[in-house]
Amino acid sequence: MSKYNLRIPLWLRKVGLFLAVLGPGLITASADNDAPGIATYSMAGSTYGYQFLFLILIITFGEVIVQEMAARMGAYTGKGTADLIRERFGVKITTFAMICLLVANLGTTIAQFAGVAAAGELFGISKYITVPIAAIAMTYLVLRGSYKIVEKILLVLCMSAFAYVVVAFMIKPDWIEVTKAFVVPQFTEINSGFILSVLAVIGTTITPWGIFYMQASVADKGIEIEKYGLTRTEVVFGATWGNIISAFIIITTAGTLYVQGIRVESAGEAALALAPIGSAATFLFAVGLLGASLLAVSVLPLSTTYAICEAFGFERGLNRSPKDAPIFYSLFVIIVLISVSIVLLPKMPLFSIMLLSQSVNAILLPVLLVLVIKLANDLIIMNSYGNKRLNNIFAITLTVMISLVTVVLLITSFV
Repeated sequence: MSKYNLRIPLWLRKVGLFLAVLGPGLITASADNDAPGIATYSMAGSTYGYQFLFLILIITFGEVIVQEMAARMGAYTGKGTADLIRERFGVKITTFAMICLLVANLGTTIAQFAGVAAAGELFGISKYITVPIAAIAMTYLVLRGSYKIVEKILLVLCMSAFAYVVVAFMIKPDWIEVTKAFVVPQFTEINSGFILSVLAVIGTTITPWGIFYMQASVADKGIEIEKYGLTRTEVVFGATWGNIISAFIIITTAGTLYVQGIRVESAGEAALALAPIGSAATFLFAVGLLGASLLAVSVLPLSTTYAICEAFGFERGLNRSPKDAPIFYSLFVIIVLISVSIVLLPKMPLFSIMLLSQSVNAILLPVLLVLVIKLANDLIIMNSYGNKRLNNIFAITLTVMISLVTVVLLITSFV
């Protein structure tokens, strides 16, 4: 026994344990603040000022509930969402759910490559160079299984979004007005453009792919339900932290661009929100946009192929050869190729693609939320670890709210 009996304080040991499980929640939250996320929040703040802060507060509670449900199911069952959907609801509903997931994830993957293109253009590099290089590099790293180190680098690059927090305090907004916007709805106009923006903000914060990725990550890590407490803390922390950054993006763009009447429609205009930092503003914005895009590009196609192959019983996994898992590898390559091809079309409005993709996410989200809520309440699947009353109230309210907003959008569009 050592001559020095070093006793580690209890709080320090708890912090160490928390850092040890850090992963799924933080990665999901960081990928939520991806290129389409930054684009959507920048558009919302520059067009509507602080109005969307109230929505961010509501969505934060919703995202915490949804992500925690997915993580808990992964810890208790050791299975992914798609696997449980097939077992519980059968082939027809599983097929419909997977089509919704594929459409939503394909749109978001396209938006990520649009983010790569926008970031490259800020550095003066054509999208015909940056997008193919990014697609080839990330595909190689993911399929070779040598992605873990790159993932940590990309997470560090995503931290550049903290610049919005710095700028928010530099511009000294009216914090009383900001606080009021969080707790009191201040919607001044309700039209199809506003409703589309509402859906985009919801769809970029609570994503269909995020649900599947969260549950699969927890299941793959082999986290036991008896030791689930720290994982729950990490999931709640990740979702909350991601939305704090989202709120600061809105506060910053509202305080710098909205007051000048500048409505964000391009990466260059969005970068103006960080102008108070100085000459490094464009560089910081481009680096953050690129890092977030590449992080999501590496996660999205892979999580999509895993979910679909899991749902229909196809061979899957990077530990299998293309010959043993042809559907898995083919679907991955097809998603990447379609996404790259669309972004490389001439005169594609990159920021508009990002906004539209997130609106599609929100429109398709209720289908998956209904299935996830039913799974989380199934006593056969979850036993005593099913949803509590409060979980259900928040989750069902969120699902109904998104559905109503979608109906209103359709009505206003026809009118």
